[in-house]
Amino acid sequence: MKRTALTVALLFAGVTGAAAADSVGIGTSNPGSIYHSSGSAVAKVANEKAGIPATIQPFASPNVWIPALNAGELQFGFANVYETTLAYEGREYFTGRPNPGLRAVAIVYPLRTGIFVKKDSDIKTMADLKGHNMPDGYTSQKVILPLLDAAYATGGITRADTKPIQVPNVVGGANAFSSGKADGFLFAIGSAKVREADAAVGGVRALPIENTPENLATIRKHFPTSYLRLVEPGPANPGVLEPTYVIAYDGVLVASDKTPEDMVYKLTKAMYENKADLVESFAVFKLFDPQTMAKDIPYPYHPGAIKFYKEIGQWPPK
Repeated sequence: MKRTALTVALLFAGVTGAAAADSVGIGTSNPGSIYHSSGSAVAKVANEKAGIPATIQPFASPNVWIPALNAGELQFGFANVYETTLAYEGREYFTGRPNPGLRAVAIVYPLRTGIFVKKDSDIKTMADLKGHNMPDGYTSQKVILPLLDAAYATGGITRADTKPIQVPNVVGGANAFSSGKADGFLFAIGSAKVREADAAVGGVRALPIENTPENLATIRKHFPTSYLRLVEPGPANPGVLEPTYVIAYDGVLVASDKTPEDMVYKLTKAMYENKADLVESFAVFKLFDPQTMAKDIPYPYHPGAIKFYKEIGQWPPK
């Protein structure tokens, strides 16, 4: 019997038979990632506020689970607008494998991405990473490569100027850093894995990017949907030791065109009405703005989401 990526994930999770059939799957990345924590928060709201028996299904990255969502084997998933656009259109690492069944549900919050080093490291800028051991490859999470390219370019360097440590995904990169194999790592700000690395090495520090038109143009050459965002220090942002500009881009909850309209409507409504519950589960949802869940993006929204946005005056997107 042929097994899909989803089937294998369910087996590893101990979910089989009728339990798998009854469960509404939300695709996320591995534990410790911002997508995993976000998916957990949304699954809790889905169960408690929308009556949807949702469970998260962790994979190495969105580019692994997106084909399962497109096929209707998952009902929802957490990713970002740039990667899901590539997947929908079949470009770059989705070349020849378009996913026309992808449908947007909601813009959730800005994903803020930083490159972290040890707090007491002599590495103070992106340029200082030259010649240092840095995670690379990201064989299971291809979207990280253009993010690295964008960040390094603001310091006038490229990935070829570092000593590559091959990793499958951002969790692997953080593990390489915590174990001493790498001198820095890229990860979403506010993630559990950054907090773990912070504790493991006695403190981490996010490298800044100067907020200039030139740097914005540079990062958009590599990651077109990105922007620079100021992040303030605080308990929810480990490794941010002073006001720091970093690369950000929009996170998105997606569904399949096979996901039932009523289910999408109920989950969209539950998210809109229960920000406090989302924040209680995962503090990064403080950045979630229920008034901007619908934005103009390059692929279609799900009819169930559109139905709700019309009711609250968010459709068409402003």
